[in-house]
Amino acid sequence: MKPLLEYGNYYHIYNRGNNYENIFIEKKDYQYFLKLLEIFIDPIADIYVWCLMKNHFHILVRIKEEKEIGYLNSENAKSENPEIKWKTYIKEEPTKEFYKKPDPTQQFKHLFNAYSRWFNIRHGRRGSLFEKNYERKIVNNQKQLINLILYIHKNPIKHGFVEHLNDYLWTSYHTIISEEPTNLKRLDVINYFDDLENFRFIHNFIENNEDNRFNDLGFD
Repeated sequence: MKPLLEYGNYYHIYNRGNNYENIFIEKKDYQYFLKLLEIFIDPIADIYVWCLMKNHFHILVRIKEEKEIGYLNSENAKSENPEIKWKTYIKEEPTKEFYKKPDPTQQFKHLFNAYSRWFNIRHGRRGSLFEKNYERKIVNNQKQLINLILYIHKNPIKHGFVEHLNDYLWTSYHTIISEEPTNLKRLDVINYFDDLENFRFIHNFIENNEDNRFNDLGFD
């Protein structure tokens, strides 16, 4: 059994389609997964970077400390709208019994279950979409974290989808180098590389060079 996600830790979260099936087919699939990521994961984790491939995905997160996580309102639990159902409420001293903290490990399961149901209905399929247990690898130090950011962003090049990072839409690289509003920890990511110029420079370097350090941090 996989260990539970612990408060305050950084994790590489990833999974792939059952039997290597595609989990993203159309533009709306990618968009809806990202929407659910915001709904289910933003309340319990800081999201740093991500990459969505046809049959798998990678996400780098920091699980928030327990005191940083708000409370779920069970009055909304029967809502068909997940944006309402999982809306969090920050309460210093909750007085009503229906307030409870969402469990980080369960929130990821909710994300994958919600996406699987939507994908199966949309594409007329049945059965499990993802492999049974999503992978979670703890990130132990800053060097590992920086290498993981590069690994995740380089994934489309590694798998031969594109030759240049700018040519693949479904990674957080574009958001990090832009000024558009985002819930990603953009400034934190840039600061790990000192500044935006160096962030671009190092990503450009790994784009044009084979380096095994960035190819062996996760699975294909």
